[in-house]
Amino acid sequence: MSRYISRLSLTPTFPAYTGPYDVGTVDVEIPVVDLPAPVESPDPSITTIRFRIFYPCEQPARASKPVRWLPNPQRAFLGAYARFMGANAMSAGVFSYLPNLLYHITIPVVRDAWLRKPLTESGRWPVMVFSHGLGGTRNSYSHFVGSIASHGMIVIAPEHRDGSAPISFIRESKGMSYVSKDPEKSSQGVNSPKRTVDYVYLPHRPGQDVEDGRNQQLRIRHWELGLLLEALRKIDVGEHITNLDGLSPDHRSKLAMFAGRLDIQRPGSIAWSGHSFGATTLIQLVKSVYYGPLGASEDQSSTPQRELFSPTPSSAIAQQITPASPMVLLDPWSMPLRSESVRWLGNTPLPTYAPPGPAGANVIAILSEAFFKWGENLQYTKQVLSPDPTSTRTSSAHNQQLRIFYPVSSAHLSQSDFGVLFPWLTKKLCNADEPERTLRLNVRAALQMLREQGYEVASTSRIDREEPEVTEVTVDNDKESPHDWTILAPDSRVRGWVAVKLSDEALEGANDTSNPPSEAVTFKGEIPNGELSNGGMISSQA
Repeated sequence: MSRYISRLSLTPTFPAYTGPYDVGTVDVEIPVVDLPAPVESPDPSITTIRFRIFYPCEQPARASKPVRWLPNPQRAFLGAYARFMGANAMSAGVFSYLPNLLYHITIPVVRDAWLRKPLTESGRWPVMVFSHGLGGTRNSYSHFVGSIASHGMIVIAPEHRDGSAPISFIRESKGMSYVSKDPEKSSQGVNSPKRTVDYVYLPHRPGQDVEDGRNQQLRIRHWELGLLLEALRKIDVGEHITNLDGLSPDHRSKLAMFAGRLDIQRPGSIAWSGHSFGATTLIQLVKSVYYGPLGASEDQSSTPQRELFSPTPSSAIAQQITPASPMVLLDPWSMPLRSESVRWLGNTPLPTYAPPGPAGANVIAILSEAFFKWGENLQYTKQVLSPDPTSTRTSSAHNQQLRIFYPVSSAHLSQSDFGVLFPWLTKKLCNADEPERTLRLNVRAALQMLREQGYEVASTSRIDREEPEVTEVTVDNDKESPHDWTILAPDSRVRGWVAVKLSDEALEGANDTSNPPSEAVTFKGEIPNGELSNGGMISSQA
């Protein structure tokens, strides 16, 4: 027993990234008044955008200050996570020993390291934007996005201020205009006040208030992503931009080194990825931007249709999203996609199916086994990713390009950092196994899809491909292909990695329930259709 307690008392650590590059990181917060607005702000009290950049870096000359996984102020974030999880006996027991562990967890990145010179033909690094799910922050998916960065991409992880993070803090902006929801508190040309954005609880069952709340969150997220692309465009052309996170120790700008190094000028070049509500965010984003307001006006639904996001044509995001835009969707959550007031979005296919798009080849969905077994969500995911989302029947012939996979014995939490940091907890609560390997498989699949779309990312190592080491160099293995073909093969030969059969006939009888994943216990927000009980913990079998 003492040995077990001793093991639990050790501070959790991340495994090393497996790509060939070291990974640096920069934390960024930019006043929104410094950026061209793609649309009118859906919440004028949000006066900055916040994101973390993960990127291939040079080896540092000296040790840097560690990057803590739990952001500052740590005590406030810890309290927010406790409230997010609930306060019943089990969560109280967990949090009786978690605080000291959480304070000292570090992300294996180098703070403010120099950007490595790109080895790509264009002389620029490919770029991915990652949107977090409910309860997430800019740090919560650091192992997935850091692993992608270690293979030669710059990954931007925003922290959304829509009330989906456990808590978020907006810095004071010097000399900025501030517009409050209360007109009497609005002011021009003065400091915009420091503000805390708390988690907004919305029930996980459909209803008009829930739909309206989720759609408002989506509007905020889309506006933030539009501003993010405006920031990236300014950074890439070398314009000065205010970063409220400050300067690095040698007083150089943290952002100047990215000038001319971001592959964002070509339409369709940015890859989009997200988890759960983050995946939902991106599905609605690319459709809203690509089809524009015309899509809503042409809908014949009896329910008046509304727009979520209609950016100006000159905005960076309107010029970026095309049928060529790649998407990596982790556990997409279907309920917010079925809102009646934006049903027109649900009835339109992803831009990938518009000519001259690759007809689904640049979109991959990676589910947890828990979400695969959630029949209702799986069926709608198949519809959303198909050429005809209005059809409730799918056939393998109709969806030859569609690719949906899941790692066996994985849970919704396995897609985030929680699985690799607390494997014993996710095993106990969600019956999830091999969380580190689950994320390696996810990274392999994402990278291979990008390679197939022409992205110059590093090869997956033999260790990650789980192949034997080469002991003798031959003509056959001397020039090894950068591709990892087996991970996306429809007849997957990778252990514990399942390619979902897309025809209804193939899925017949596999899961005839519309219930959410049957994990014994999970965190509030992780099972979208679950009924919450007594403080936020939930038994999906209760």
